[in-house]
Amino acid sequence: MFSNRIKWDLQTNRLAQLIEQKRLSGAQLLDLTESNPTRAGFIYPAEIAGSLSNESSMIYEPAPRGLKVAREAVTGYYRSRGKEVDPEHIHITASTSEAYAYLFKLLADQGDTILVPQPSYPLFDFLASLEGVNLRQYELHYIHPGGHPGGHPGGHPGGWRIDFDSLEKSLTANTRAIILVSPNNPTGSFIKSDELSRLNEICSERSIALIVDEVFSDYACGHDERRVGSLAGNREALTFVMSGFSKILAMPQMKLGWIVTSGPGRLCQAALERLDLIADTFLSVGAPVQHAAPEWMKMRGYIQEQIIERITGNLRSLEELTANTPCRLLNTEGGWYAIVEIPRHFSEEEWVLKFLSEDDVLIHPGYFFDFQREAHLIFSLLPKEEIFREAVRRVLGRFK
Repeated sequence: MFSNRIKWDLQTNRLAQLIEQKRLSGAQLLDLTESNPTRAGFIYPAEIAGSLSNESSMIYEPAPRGLKVAREAVTGYYRSRGKEVDPEHIHITASTSEAYAYLFKLLADQGDTILVPQPSYPLFDFLASLEGVNLRQYELHYIHPGGHPGGHPGGHPGGWRIDFDSLEKSLTANTRAIILVSPNNPTGSFIKSDELSRLNEICSERSIALIVDEVFSDYACGHDERRVGSLAGNREALTFVMSGFSKILAMPQMKLGWIVTSGPGRLCQAALERLDLIADTFLSVGAPVQHAAPEWMKMRGYIQEQIIERITGNLRSLEELTANTPCRLLNTEGGWYAIVEIPRHFSEEEWVLKFLSEDDVLIHPGYFFDFQREAHLIFSLLPKEEIFREAVRRVLGRFK
C-alpha cells in the first residue's frame, strides 16, 4: 500500500531506547548532541516577534522566486561578505531541506545518481530516497598536522581534504550533481581553492552540477587563505549555493532558506526558469517571514557573536581536556561540531551506550555520520559552557 520511498526500519535503535528509559526515570542528561540553537540559552532580540506584524503580510503575492524584499535581504547578506549576488538569481525556500528537494527534482530523473561526501550529514539518505535519487559517496580524508596526503613529511597544517580518486571512481554516466558542504557537518572542513578548481573542471567536462550547502559558513575558526568563503557566483560550472536562517540567524523555527544559482550563461538561465516552475508548484514560504527578512538580517551580528563566543570557548575547553589523554581532537575549521578520536577498546555504539547509561551523557558516535572506521565521537559545541565542560570531563575521564 505504501511507497517504496519509505524504506527504512522504523524500529527505535538501542541508543534511542536507552534515552527514553533515562528520561522516564527522571535522569538529568548532559546533552552533547544538542544542535538546536533555540534550546541552547542564547538571547534573541525582542524585535524579532514584532517584525512579523507587517501589514503587507496580509496580501497574498505568489512569487516563484520569493518576494523581492526577501531576495534583496539575501543579496545584502552576500554583499556584507564581499559577494555580489543578483536577486533575480535567488529562489527563497522554506528550508535548505526543501532546497535540496527542489534541486534533486531539477537535476535528476528516477534512478540517477548524486555524489555526497563521507563523512557528512545523515539526512542526505532520506532526502534522496524521497526523490527517487541514488547516492554514491566520495571520501573526505584526514591529514594529521605535519603530515602529507601521500604519507611523506611536508609540514601540512592538517585537516580534511577531498579524496579525488574516490570521487572520480564514484562518477557514473548518470551522475547529475556533486554535493559539497562547506564547512562540512560534522568535520568542519571548508572547500579549498585548489579543490574548487578541480571540481569545476570535472563538472564542466561531464555536465555535472555543484550543489553547495553553506549553512555554517559564518562560523569559521581563524583564517586560512586557502579556503573558499562562498561559491555564490561561481561561473565555471552550474552551481547552486544554499543557506538560510536556521544557522546564520540561529532561527530554524522561522523556516526561510534560499538557493543562489550561477554558472555559464544559457545553462544558468535554463536552470532558473525550471526552478521557477518547481517553486511555483509549492509556494511554501510564508509572507510574514519574507517581509521580516530585512529586519532580521540586521540582527545577525548580535546573534552570531553569542554563538561564536560559545563555540570558541567550548572548543578551547575540549582542547584543554583532551590534552594528556589517549584521545585526539581532530582539526576543525568551522561549524558547530568537533570530532574526537578515541581508543578502540569498545565499538562506538558500546561507548555511547556506556556514557549514557553510566555517566548520563548523550553523545553521537561517528557511524551516525558515515565515518569509515572507528572510533570517533561527535561533540556539539552549542551547549552552555558549564554543561559542556562537565559532560566532556565525564566522557574523557574514562580514558585517563
